Amino acid sequence: MKIDGNRISLSRITYDDLDFICELECNKNIWFFEEYVESDKSIVKEKYIEKLDSHFSYDFIIKKLGDEQEIPVGLAQIWSYVEHRRSWEFGFAILPDHQGYGCGIDAAKLLLEFAFNNLAAHKVVGMCNFKNIKSIKLMENLGMRREGVFKEELYWQNQWTDQYFYSILSSEYHL
Repeated sequence: MKIDGNRISLSRITYDDLDFICELECNKNIWFFEEYVESDKSIVKEKYIEKLDSHFSYDFIIKKLGDEQEIPVGLAQIWSYVEHRRSWEFGFAILPDHQGYGCGIDAAKLLLEFAFNNLAAHKVVGMCNFKNIKSIKLMENLGMRREGVFKEELYWQNQWTDQYFYSILSSEYHL
């Protein structure tokens, strides 16, 4: 499965992508705001192999479209948050050398389009560490609203910290 945008494409992860995913998932610089980053690539690989054909989780390689090639620049994911409510959660990560060029917002837009048009989502949510200003701005630029603050939800950098909860409804997305 492939979703094409103007500057990027999202390609559903295959076995051939697992080495790239393992490098990305185990890179602590990419996941700076997360509580825990898995360092064992075999654990990461097994996790993604189990999800390859899931209909409740979709993992995509973000590829920057070039003149003659597509360059992998990150990961975009969407997974069932609350199935009976048709709620989905999304997340993404961009390699440091490709941050700041719009790949994240483009990927998030494609994920929202996929969720509402292909998965019949009622709501899409996103969560982030309250110190992750880039993710906050990205979600707000997508039209998502902060619905809540989970107080001291994350144990990050040896202290409890808040997590923000954002969402957008299908009715808001299609305006």
